[in-house]
Formats: sequence, structure tokens, C-alpha cells
Amino acid sequence: MLFKSLEFKNVDGQKVKIIEIPVLEDDNPYQFMVKVRLQTFIAQVYASKKTKKVHSFKDYLKRVLKWPVYEQIFKSEILKNNA
Repeated sequence: MLFKSLEFKNVDGQKVKIIEIPVLEDDNPYQFMVKVRLQTFIAQVYASKKTKKVHSFKDYLKRVLKWPVYEQIFKSEILKNNA
């Protein structure tokens, strides 16, 4: 699975980085849900007064999603012959 990261400045002007954002295929049924959750998470981090500079979107999803849904999003494909 591919992951993206996002870097921006929050309300106080501090640089904040969000890591481990999953890249999903266009036909994935969870793509819309992940986009909405990401927008919500970015809004929370942007308005937050915490001094934490790096946030993990994967950890956030682990807290807010039900476990079967989380597993479906982050399931790892088993590759043949370690390819």
C-alpha cells in the first residue's frame, strides 16, 4: 500500500505534518469515507493548540473506525515469491 504525507501551517503558524495517509484506488468503496475522515482530521489539527508537530492519520483511523473496516482499508496484499 502507498502512503502520502501532508505538511501545512496551523492557526499559530507552526509547521504540522500528517503522515500515513493511505492512497486508495478509484474503485475502492472506502475512498469517500477516507477523504471525509481526512478532511475532519485536518480541520482538528489545524485548529488545535497542541505543540505536536507530526500526526499519524493511520493512528487516527484506528481510533475512530470499527476494526473490520480498518482492516479492509489497510489490508496488505500478499505478494507471490516476495515480488
